[in-house]
Amino acid sequence: MTETTETDAPANQPADYEPAKIWTWDKASGGRFAAINRPIAGPTQDKELPVGKHPIQLYSLATPNGVKATVMLEELLALGHEGAEYDAWLINIGEGDQFGSGYVDINPNSKIPVMVDRSVPEPQRVFESASILVYLAEKFGGAFLPGDLKARTETFNWLFWQMGSAPYLGGGFGHFYAYAPMKIEYAIDRFAMEVKRQLDVLDRHLADHEYMAGSDYTIADMAIWPWYGGMAKGVLYEAAEFLQVHEYTHLNRWADMIAERPAVQRGRMVNRVWGEPETQLPERHDASDFETKTADKLAEQPDKVL
Repeated sequence: MTETTETDAPANQPADYEPAKIWTWDKASGGRFAAINRPIAGPTQDKELPVGKHPIQLYSLATPNGVKATVMLEELLALGHEGAEYDAWLINIGEGDQFGSGYVDINPNSKIPVMVDRSVPEPQRVFESASILVYLAEKFGGAFLPGDLKARTETFNWLFWQMGSAPYLGGGFGHFYAYAPMKIEYAIDRFAMEVKRQLDVLDRHLADHEYMAGSDYTIADMAIWPWYGGMAKGVLYEAAEFLQVHEYTHLNRWADMIAERPAVQRGRMVNRVWGEPETQLPERHDASDFETKTADKLAEQPDKVL
């Protein structure tokens, strides 16, 4: 860390910066996501969403939040819940698909994932990843959501912890460490400190518990694993060495255990368009797609449609 006096700014940020009296939007700012970030809501284009053959329609991308939903759906199918069959449509947030009129109609916040359940008389939209997990758990008889009050409350404790904590990991640390147009020492140090604290919270808890809510695998594990399991295994932001994630041995034990689940492995592939071609399943409309429509298989059959 660069040594500074109490009044000096670090060398990697303007020393004379003062916030304006009234903030105005500079479209050129924002780093990697400047083309899609904006200070207002609502659609930017008229674009209807496709609808497949299954009762559940998912519109998503395999970011950590998107993986929560696809893992849950694959876990439900693995339990034998045929009603959990789903179509997963790719929403490319880098190209602004989330601002299409059809998408905004079902998620006014224009974030992924969003789900529509068409098995009910009036199609039900479900946005926010935790809401999707709870909705599916309740729809399918309490799957992965304990009925016992103590275990159920512990599941919700950790589910809501994740929803409140992950913005520090993604929007905070991830943005300033990996995506911001300039490296700001203060911002990186501030969010690295908080992420390290969160990793320690998990590591201490998992020293005494097999899963997040105790002895059973729940939606809390599904919510936390894509974010903090990904960080523990060096998947997110290429920051494993910087954060010394190998030190969190109990968190790594848990992350490895979740990663071994076949449904988790399948769920991680859905709506994925980066990484090794055999791990990418841009869209998912049938269980057989994992064998026939991954990116490597599609490359071998360029005329084949998704």
